[in-house]
Amino acid sequence: MRYLITGGAGFIGSNLADHLADRHEITIIDNLATGRPDNIKDLTNHPNVTIINGSITDADLMYDITKGIDGIFHQAAIPSVPRSVKDPITTNEANVTGTLQLLVAAQENGVRKVVAASSSSVYGDTPILPKVETMPPNPLSPYAVSKLTNEYYGKVFTELYGIQTVFLRYFNVFGPRQDPASEYAAVIPKFITRLLNNQRPTIYGDGEQTRDFTFIADVVQANCKAMESDATGIYNIACERRISLNELAETLMEITGNHQRIIYDPPREGDIRDSLADISAARAAFGYNPEYTLEDGLRETVAWFRQQM
Repeated sequence: MRYLITGGAGFIGSNLADHLADRHEITIIDNLATGRPDNIKDLTNHPNVTIINGSITDADLMYDITKGIDGIFHQAAIPSVPRSVKDPITTNEANVTGTLQLLVAAQENGVRKVVAASSSSVYGDTPILPKVETMPPNPLSPYAVSKLTNEYYGKVFTELYGIQTVFLRYFNVFGPRQDPASEYAAVIPKFITRLLNNQRPTIYGDGEQTRDFTFIADVVQANCKAMESDATGIYNIACERRISLNELAETLMEITGNHQRIIYDPPREGDIRDSLADISAARAAFGYNPEYTLEDGLRETVAWFRQQM
């Protein structure tokens, strides 16, 4: 098969590329706005891999590189709630306009299927747990609005043009290659790098907010199974277990062997309080089933960060 991976130098995209490169022909496109060349350095000379430095907002480029493609794994985005609050225009351009350009190009070139990254942030702070795909969305940030808009575009392109689309609502993905350096980095890589550097971890709020964390290998599994199936629609991808950020910090202190006092800063705008997924729809539609416990995933992630340091 011939697959296109957008955002292929990013955290999720590069893990997908590694998994697929020995099995299929893949094209990676990334403008390196948030992706990192180091993530795909081992694929640079791979016989099955073509790497393109470019933007998904470039309509002519998207038309050219979707010719002859069987399926698209769409991971390209500016993946940050705080950044979207500070700069909603740029987030919309990358996330919404870029997705629309991709869908148009896919439709024009007869691509069978697009499997795209969405986000649990579309649920917002609705108090009902676990989150089910049929719940009314309640986005609290421009980032969440952009992901919800993409889902609607996907639904319309399936109904109007017949292209199969799947949007996977990721719940707090973590694992090797996640960038801890950004001001907007996710909590797990920040916790790990601070602990490995003998520094105190920072939590925004009281630390009792909960998250359903998902290991990267399970996200790769979900993408591949969704692509191979005839499923369309929106699906939660998670672990079906929630943990507070205080508990997460304690668990990582045990794994790293470095116990530190936590720094508590004011809550951030747009962050949700609690998150827990129901994944029964993905399980039924394409056989998704998480294979990693949170602890196993954290141990692998800590080991990778130790190696990098």
